Amino acid sequence: MAATPASSSVMLEELTSTELRSRIDHGATTVLVPIGGVEQSGPYIALGKHNVRAGLLARQIAQKLGNTIVAPVVSYVPEGAISPPAGHMRFAGTISIPPAAFEAVLEGAAASLRQHGFRDIIFLGDHGGYQKNEQNVANKLNRAWGKASTAKDARAYALLDYYDITQSQFIVELQKRGHSGAEIGLHAGLADAALMLATDPSLVRSEAMAHGPKPGVADGVRGDATRATAELGQIGIKLQVDTSVAAIRQLLQRPK
Repeated sequence: MAATPASSSVMLEELTSTELRSRIDHGATTVLVPIGGVEQSGPYIALGKHNVRAGLLARQIAQKLGNTIVAPVVSYVPEGAISPPAGHMRFAGTISIPPAAFEAVLEGAAASLRQHGFRDIIFLGDHGGYQKNEQNVANKLNRAWGKASTAKDARAYALLDYYDITQSQFIVELQKRGHSGAEIGLHAGLADAALMLATDPSLVRSEAMAHGPKPGVADGVRGDATRATAELGQIGIKLQVDTSVAAIRQLLQRPK
């Protein structure tokens, strides 16, 4: 099978400037801004889980939507107090930035994308802790852009559905298959590990998890990932992609 030409990629970073200019001029005026984070997920899931999932799922969403580009993953996000450390910052590898700095990064990225001709700029956040920040930025940008004399039709959106579905319907689907809430967990449990196995299994230490000690809250884990499988994770991935595609299509139908 021949490789897909780079010029047909949906990933902004894989295109040249002139290729991107042409794509925008020919109607690719929707852009996704995936947001990840670097945080501990116990001894068996790698620190970059949110970055990897956000990037891979954004690619799938863009491919299903058509005429959509994916911006680089925003990897530096608020993760709590640094000194004294709190929450995930108590564990090696977590990187946290102040909420105001995070919001400023999103504002600058969105303004840059708007300047180049994107008209629908959609934040996809893979981590629950900054969902309100995404919404704050979208609201601020839309107020400012609504007053602008040019490019009035540009809009920013915080697609909360992308994250919310993992905390609702995905949990229901896992429970239907015999997994308890305690096992599914709130962080680095079965749900988290399953989603990671479905996107990049190399970031899950499956062998160590099967034979090593069972981590708990003191280890940065709330849940039990032992029975996680890629098949379970695919249920969540499909829910995230399908829900996001439907929600974005609905957003794009709204009058500007």
